[in-house]
This record gives sequence, C-alpha cells and structure tokens, in this order.
Amino acid sequence: MIATNGNGSVVRPVASGKAAPTKRGKKPPLRTDAGREAKQIAAAILEVLAGARTPTEAGQALGVSLTRYYLLEERGLQGLVRACEPRPRGKVASVDSQRVKLERECDHWRRACARQQALLRAAQRTIGLSAPMPTPASPSGKKRRKRKPVVRALHAAACLREEPRPEAAEAGKPTTNG
Repeated sequence: MIATNGNGSVVRPVASGKAAPTKRGKKPPLRTDAGREAKQIAAAILEVLAGARTPTEAGQALGVSLTRYYLLEERGLQGLVRACEPRPRGKVASVDSQRVKLERECDHWRRACARQQALLRAAQRTIGLSAPMPTPASPSGKKRRKRKPVVRALHAAACLREEPRPEAAEAGKPTTNG
C-alpha cells in the first residue's frame, strides 16, 4: 500500500515507525535567473497554448501588437524545441578551453620550428655553408617581385637536360673499318 501525506508526497515507512517523505513528489523549481519580462512573456505564451487566454488578450497584457506576440511565441517555441535536443555525452569543449588548447599547440609548433632552425644552422656550420642573408623588407612595405629568369639561362638549362642525340653521339666515335 502506498501512503501519501497531506501535500501529495509519497511516504514510506521507516524502521522507527514514522513515515519519511520521498523526493519523488517534489518538482524542481523553474529557472529563476531569467528576467521579469522574459518570465511574463513565457507565462503569456503558456496561457495561450493552454487555452486560458487568446493571442489578442496576451498581446494586450504584454503591451505588444498581435504580430509582435506571434513573433515572441515563435521564438519561445523555437527555444523549447532547441532545449529538447539531446545533449552530447561527456565533456563538451567550451570556447575558452578550445582557445587554451590551440594556444598550447601553437606554442608547441613554435618550439618545434625553432628547434629545426637551430638544427639547420648547426648543420650549415658543420659543412661550412654560410646561412643565407634574410632579404630586407622594402621601406614602403610592398613585396619585391621575383626576378624573371634570363632566357639564356633557360636555354642553357634545357641544353643540359637534353640527352645526346644518337647521330651526334655516333659522329664523335671513331669508325672501325675492318
């Protein structure tokens, strides 16, 4: 047999013989950190949806036009639907935690880059190469254009890349008549 007390809470017998109320009958309080105006709008929307008021009466009670009331109702229902979406499980990364994580990663890669640059300088010193001089930035802040390749240099590079022709190679060989 289930026993209830005067306010509707379910009670269960305790070893001492007295009944103790359970938490099953209590409802959590509504969110109280919302502003007074937001609470009034929510109450008016719920009254219209429950049929206690008409939209016109709710708009008049809020001091807004009927069109504005319908916009508020639509926003309220969209918020309700959004709040009913399932929440992701586990730890959800906030914007601040993502920023901190990215800053740490950026520092890590800066250190790795500095390490590689130091290794490069050490290798250059070992083999006797001088480090290339950094190009000075122009005073106007514009980037310098790349130098166009000289046609003679391209022609020479093409000649070096070519394989010797078979007849030219044969012309250079001594012939054996024999």
